[in-house]
Amino acid sequence: METVKLSRIVMKLTPELYPFLRHCELNSDIVLRNGLDALESADVMEIIQFSISEHQKDAFLH
Repeated sequence: METVKLSRIVMKLTPELYPFLRHCELNSDIVLRNGLDALESADVMEIIQFSISEHQKDAFLH
């Protein structure tokens, strides 16, 4: 298991998406079962979608 910031994942596998994410999303801690080296682009997209969804949910609760 490895915990990394979403920003690190994005910069490694999909750097073109970095400008479209908010600071709070990029700063999210992500726990990876098989580590950063095992991720593929499709995995990154799923993680990004989940992170955006979680941060939008939090915005409605405040």
